[in-house]
Amino acid sequence: MDPKEILSVSLILFSVIDIPGSIPIVISMKEQGKIIESAKATLVAGALMVIFLFTGEALLGLFGIDVQSFAIAGALIIFLIGLELILGVEIFKSKPDSSEKATIVPIAFPLIAGAGTMTTIISLKAEYAQTNILIGILINLIVVYIFLRSSNWIKKKMGKGGIAILEKVFGIILLAIAIKLFKSNIEFIR
Repeated sequence: MDPKEILSVSLILFSVIDIPGSIPIVISMKEQGKIIESAKATLVAGALMVIFLFTGEALLGLFGIDVQSFAIAGALIIFLIGLELILGVEIFKSKPDSSEKATIVPIAFPLIAGAGTMTTIISLKAEYAQTNILIGILINLIVVYIFLRSSNWIKKKMGKGGIAILEKVFGIILLAIAIKLFKSNIEFIR
């Protein structure tokens, strides 16, 4: 256990997960009547990250998928979520008989444990000890849980106007992240 490595991993993952940037999406989904279970979303995202830490490349290989194709698929989902925020339209429609839960998709995946997070975890393995990466993941999961639990409080403090502005700004940021993910990974596929 190296505190410096843990701090580095934690900060890298925090910037990639960008939970503060996801709060407008969470608030928007709650306003649409979707139920978001903070603990469940955090646990599922954590499980996905840990599984990917240990078996990421091998798991994708079982399906004949390379990391770059996975990242492009995640980029497309992030792009659509960004469009939802900017245009105020609903792209991810629920099935008529399904409950209005948005805990697993799109909150746990791809917002928290998305393609960017997964590819970052695989990249971190080349540079940092696995134990330090696990601790960094745990630290980020605690932060994610706190943000998800306090989304209603954040909404009250910001008001409708503040949330509307944040949705547009973070929608554009999500589009930019999606395009960057797409561009950086499409080069490897050619």
